[in-house]
Amino acid sequence: MNLLDALNNRWLWTAVLSSTLAQVVKVLLILLLERRWRPEKFLETGGMPSSHSAMVAALSTGIGITQGTESPLFAACVTFSLIVMYDATGVRHASGQQARLLNELVEELRAVVREGFAPTPLRVLLGHTYLEVLVGTLLGILAGCVAFLWIP
Repeated sequence: MNLLDALNNRWLWTAVLSSTLAQVVKVLLILLLERRWRPEKFLETGGMPSSHSAMVAALSTGIGITQGTESPLFAACVTFSLIVMYDATGVRHASGQQARLLNELVEELRAVVREGFAPTPLRVLLGHTYLEVLVGTLLGILAGCVAFLWIP
């Protein structure tokens, strides 16, 4: 396998473009709902929709369409996808909630200690809600269908 093969890999590019589309949708939703232009959100994890879910769902859909849903490769892709989605709503989401709580505790301590106590706040938005993962998954399935059923 050489670099040109990777550059021509339709499954890879469908997954990457699906993830990119989810990130664009995320920024546009913030613009629409909050009336704020937040382009930095394009590079952040978390939020609506889940770009990780979109990516793995697009890959699984493309493999399912081209290799068959009974193939071992499809089974591996779906298993991988489910692990990614579970992680996004479980471990990563819990980490975000813990970061929020720790940031609140730090603020309370800062009020008591005052001098010399200035830890950097933890990043809160790490994981996803079930709805964010569902929407990302549906976006990925749609992207996979477009790429492998409607585009020759």
